[in-house]
Amino acid sequence: MKLQEFIEWDKAISKKFQIIETDHRLKPLAVLFAHSGDSWFWLAGLLIVFITASQDWKYRALVMTVSFIILAVIVLFIKFTVKRRRPEGEWGKIYRSTDPHSFPSGHAARAFLFAVLALGLGPAWFGIILIIWAPLVTFSRVLTGVHYLSDVFAGAIIGIFAGMVILVLLPQIDPLLMWGLSLAQQILQ
Repeated sequence: MKLQEFIEWDKAISKKFQIIETDHRLKPLAVLFAHSGDSWFWLAGLLIVFITASQDWKYRALVMTVSFIILAVIVLFIKFTVKRRRPEGEWGKIYRSTDPHSFPSGHAARAFLFAVLALGLGPAWFGIILIIWAPLVTFSRVLTGVHYLSDVFAGAIIGIFAGMVILVLLPQIDPLLMWGLSLAQQILQ
C-alpha cells in the first residue's frame, strides 16, 4: 500500500468511528475522556499533588511533569514537521485553533506516557487505573473527530517508548530530580 492510499484509508476508517456530530449514546463519555487527557488538566492536577501530597507523591508528580514537558517538545516537533491537518469537523475548536496539526496525538502520547510511568513508579493501583484510562482517552480523540487512527496509534507508541526510556534513565537523573524537588519545596514554603 502506498503512503497516499494509506492516508486515504486512514481518513475513511477514522470517519466511520466519529460519533461527535451524532446523538450517539456514548458521545458524553467520549467528550469526557477526550478532555481528561488535556494538558492543562494534568498540569493543574500534578501541581496540586505536588503542593499537597506526601513526599512519594511529590516525587511522582515531579517525574511526570518533567516527562510531560520533554514529551510535549518531542510531539510538537513532530507535529510541526509533519503538519498533518486535523479531520474536518466542528467539535474541539480549541484544539483546532491552538494546535491545527494532528499527527501525532499529544493526548494519546501523554496518556500512555503517564500510564507507563505510573506502572513503573507505583503504586500498582495507580498504574492499573492509568493503563485502563489511556486507551479510553486515545480512542475518544478519534470518536470526537479531532484525530485520525494513525495519529493516536503513533501518539500511543511515542508515549510508551518515552515512558520506558524515562524509567530506564531515572536512576541516572534521580539526583537532579531530588535537587529539583528540594528546590521546588523551598520555593513553595
